[in-house]
Amino acid sequence: MTVPLRPRPTVAGSRVLAYGAARGELDVPNDDLVAPIDSSDEWIRQRTGIITRNRAGRDTGVQDLALQAAREAIETSGIDLESLDAIIVSTISFPYQTPSLASWIAGQLGTPDVIAYDISAACAGFCYGIGQADALIRGGDARHVLVVGAEKLSDFVSPTDRSISFLLGDGAGAAVVGPSEQPLIGPTVWGSDGDHWSTIRMTGTITGFRDGVSEWPTLEQDGRTVFRWAVWHTAKKIREMLDRSGLTVEDVDVFVPHQANMRIIDELAKQLKLPEDVVIGRDIAETGNTSAASIPLATHRLIQEGAASSGDVLVQIGFGAGLVYAGQVIVLP
Repeated sequence: MTVPLRPRPTVAGSRVLAYGAARGELDVPNDDLVAPIDSSDEWIRQRTGIITRNRAGRDTGVQDLALQAAREAIETSGIDLESLDAIIVSTISFPYQTPSLASWIAGQLGTPDVIAYDISAACAGFCYGIGQADALIRGGDARHVLVVGAEKLSDFVSPTDRSISFLLGDGAGAAVVGPSEQPLIGPTVWGSDGDHWSTIRMTGTITGFRDGVSEWPTLEQDGRTVFRWAVWHTAKKIREMLDRSGLTVEDVDVFVPHQANMRIIDELAKQLKLPEDVVIGRDIAETGNTSAASIPLATHRLIQEGAASSGDVLVQIGFGAGLVYAGQVIVLP
């Protein structure tokens, strides 16, 4: 005889309550990077849209950026820390393989008895985290979830690499997600394309560095392949995301894709035929590509500048190493 388990309480939906942000304290313009790659400020601007990027100093760790963003998000949300049940951190640059950055943040916040784990989904990681937060809350496993995307990519840059090094910046973005009487976070559309696993990659392994068979591993990519995949594959997934949320492009107020490259952002807007009045996140111009942090950083900037407002319908999607992707529709707090 099968003994039925007690049903779990569930809620109708979830919503983002607040955002937080932290950027590397150093402003690094293109001219500071062009000599080792035999390039120019004009070349970088034309191909990426980047004018400058934020990077953290040697004594600033990714954990410092993450904690700063987390504290702002929590303070702005107004929640009681006792109601925080989970911390999810997306990062590929925390220098410890274990324990997790999420559990460190839990200790720093004074909330050690919470669900805490890191995810490795690179530039799609923040959207992966939002999808998991939404599921935890709707399933009754958490009341409030802190989602953080944090990177110090300058630790994994080769100054002579022409494929990705000049793109990368350092920063952290965070969001507090809580319950809602109606869904204000739409269904997450996510997945991976493992056939392109090596398109964005490390140049070596930690064990290879230990054994002296390779140098310190840094990031590199096949830029053309990533560009084509990101534009055509991602546009299709955004349409699916809108359809599953019961919306069309006419309902979109704000569009914040991963800040990978200004040309990708522009091409996505063109492919989707977004109305001219849609606000588009273009934080990459001043911040650079901060991987998992890029979407919350861009969204935070739009809110702070008054370009995005409470109740706006935001479409976000991240894509990156793996190749992985994830995104959802969010009604802004």
